[in-house]
Amino acid sequence: MDTQLRKGLLELCVLAVLREHDSYGYQIIKEISEYIDISESTLYPILRRLESEEKVVTYNTQYNNRIRKYHKISEKGLHTLEEFSREKETLIRIIDWVGGNKT
Repeated sequence: MDTQLRKGLLELCVLAVLREHDSYGYQIIKEISEYIDISESTLYPILRRLESEEKVVTYNTQYNNRIRKYHKISEKGLHTLEEFSREKETLIRIIDWVGGNKT
């Protein structure tokens, strides 16, 4: 898969997980891996980028006497997913056309 396309899809996947619930790195990887391969070395730069774009908010909480970093989707992140949802049908038509499936 093209690197830029994969990067964009992974960002949307992270936001989709966080739309359902606040989460931490390992759990995010576990949930996304059901759909597309992702590693820690890929996830954490995505989380930092989403945080710098104010699409994700990060906070710490204690778990088993350790500090665990959780991530939460922001309003801007929710807006990004809503935009994707509105554009989904157009994207599907383009993918079908490029793949030779004219509808």
